[in-house]
This record gives sequence, structure tokens and C-alpha cells, in this order.
Amino acid sequence: MTSPDRDLDLDQQYEGQVMLPPKPLVPSKGRGAVSNLQGRYEVNGRASFDDGWVHDDDDDDGAPSPIKTRVTDEYAKTILSRNASPDIPFNVSLNPYRGCEHGCIYCFARPTHSYLGLSPGLDFETRLFAKVNAPELLRRELSRPSYVPESIALGVNTDAYQPCERQLGLTRRVLEVLAECQHPVGLITKSSLIERDIDIIGAMAARRQAMASVTITTLDPAISRTLEPRAAAPARRLRTIRTLTDAGIPVSVSVAPIIPFVTEPELEKVLEAAHDAGAVGAHYVVLRLPWEVNPLFQEWLQAHFPERAQRVMNRVREMRGGKEYDSDFSRRMHGEGVWADLIRQRFTKTVERLGMGGSHGRRFEQLDFSHFRRPQMVPAAAGKQGAQAGGQLDLF
Repeated sequence: MTSPDRDLDLDQQYEGQVMLPPKPLVPSKGRGAVSNLQGRYEVNGRASFDDGWVHDDDDDDGAPSPIKTRVTDEYAKTILSRNASPDIPFNVSLNPYRGCEHGCIYCFARPTHSYLGLSPGLDFETRLFAKVNAPELLRRELSRPSYVPESIALGVNTDAYQPCERQLGLTRRVLEVLAECQHPVGLITKSSLIERDIDIIGAMAARRQAMASVTITTLDPAISRTLEPRAAAPARRLRTIRTLTDAGIPVSVSVAPIIPFVTEPELEKVLEAAHDAGAVGAHYVVLRLPWEVNPLFQEWLQAHFPERAQRVMNRVREMRGGKEYDSDFSRRMHGEGVWADLIRQRFTKTVERLGMGGSHGRRFEQLDFSHFRRPQMVPAAAGKQGAQAGGQLDLF
């Protein structure tokens, strides 16, 4: 039996050692998210605190050790996603990967990792899933007698040309199926890896069956390294626009997102640089902060731009009717209010001055569907596999 004096001595001994204030968030080199924020569907809550010990996963200077990327094979049940959003210029999309190693802190797809029981933070950019049966599923979808061709947007949620595509080649195999069927496709990327597939995309573009869009948020490499750490550098993306254009592929530039006081001052310069590189169209999106993207982005702001974090968020709220996010279809892409109107005017006037033509959406609608043909069954797919492909074998 311990005495009250003994308990008091223990309390004094450990006072200040158990519940110290949490350490400031330190960005991991080469990663966008600052933390592994808990997903909204997780049942158990977690809170970090400094116990005063040096951990094995910290470097000598206290910064977290680099996190390795893991890619897991996934056998998907379906591959084409459909939407009815009136503010999106396509109805059908295909994403060969879940998660994205580019690590863009603003990525609207981050919250989808919550459905997997993973964090939209660091997990989203380090724990990836490759839909290894994507080409076969696409072939099955296109072979259905009921299938009606629409332009497919490739790589919308997560970049179809993120680093693991170099080894896996899923995007190229998907493009081979689309080229075989003469099915129209639009691609959007931040990666120069798209140049690898110019032989396929260029031939399709010559038949008005392919177009591309390259996202450029900033021309400042220092900002880009923290904002989208594993995507191609801005100068490299401009070279990609030039390379695709020289191959006869129509290219638009996506200035997305426009972040007040971070990338917003460069709006005109980004459009001018893209035009000089050969872009024939442009579109933009104002910063969106759905679900877990909001706290993740604010952590990023505090870590990289603490002196202007409050100004950025105040401007975001001004463009969202006083809220930090508004999901209304009529406002979510471009915002509302004086500052949103000012951005719209700046964008419109610059595009008109440069003669960059119609919008990305209208170009998407101009792709040619008339030569679509259902895919031929692969000989090895006869029998049971042929039945799974969902089509009837040719008699001759």
C-alpha cells in the first residue's frame, strides 16, 4: 500500500514528461501531405503527442524518414466510371490506379482513400493500387452489344502516367485497346511519360480520336516541389506540350487549381507560356477543398507558407460564400463573388488575347465516334475466358 506522499512524489517526477505539446508538423521530403490524417470512415481515433523519446522513424535532425511507395495489385470488377455532373465535360472516365504518387496536396481524389480504410494523407501517395486487369475489363465493356461509344477521359481522378506506370504499362495497354477499336479518348496528366505513347496517341489524333491536356499550376519550381512534389517540373511540362503539339496532338493547358496568393499571381504567365509551347485551349479551376482535402491543405499551408496561410484561407472563404468549400455544381469549379469574378475576367481576357480558341469541354465533344468498332476477341480468350469478356466469338 503506497502512501499519499509517495504518489505525490511520482506525480512530481513525471510531471511534464507524459503529455508534452505535439511536435510541429514537419514535411517529408518528396511528399505533399504533411501528415497521415485519419480518414472520415475510421472508427478508432488517434492523437499524437511528444513523449520525449527519439523514434526510429526520425532522422538525426528530427525530420521523419522517407516513406517508401507500395503498389498493390487490384483485380477490379468494373473499369468505366460514369458521372452526371453538369460542370464536367465528359460522362465516362477510366482510372488505372487508385492513389497517386505525384502527391499533389490539393488533389480532389484524396478522400477516396477513406473508402479503403486508409488515410487521404500520406497513404494516398504511398499506398497505391494498380488495376492490373484494366485492359481486359475495357475490352469486355466495349464488346457489349449495348455499349454506346462516348469519349473516355483517361486519368482524371489519379494520374494515368504516375511513376509506377513506367514499369506496369497499364495506361499504354488501355490505349492499345482504344486504338484498336478507334474509340475517342482524352488524357490529362502532369507527367512527361505521356510522350512514350505518342505513337498511339498521335495516330488516334490524326483521326480526331484523341486529345491531351497538361496541368500546369505554377511556373515556380520551388512551389511546385512542395505543391506537387513527384510530378514533372513546370519547365518539363511545357516541353511535353511542345512535343505533343509537334506530333499533331491537340493539347490544352489546365491551370488547376488556382490558389490565392500562391499560384494565382502567375495566371497570365502560365497561359502565355503554355501558348508559346503550342497549347490550343485552356481551362481553369479555383482551389477546391472537399472533405479531408481541407485540413490536409491547411496543414501544408502552415508548413510551407505560414506567413500567408490566413490570407489564403480568408480569400478561399470569400470565393465560397463564407465557407471553406461549396459543392454546388454551379459554383464548385470557379467560386463566386468579387475575387472569383476577377479571376474569371483575367483568364478570359488572356485566353482571348492569345487566341487559344475554344474551351477544353468543346474540344472533347468534337472527337470522332463514327469509326468505332467493337473489339475482336483475343484467340486465347475462347471458352470460359471468352464468356467473361462478354462478347460473342466471330464465326469467320
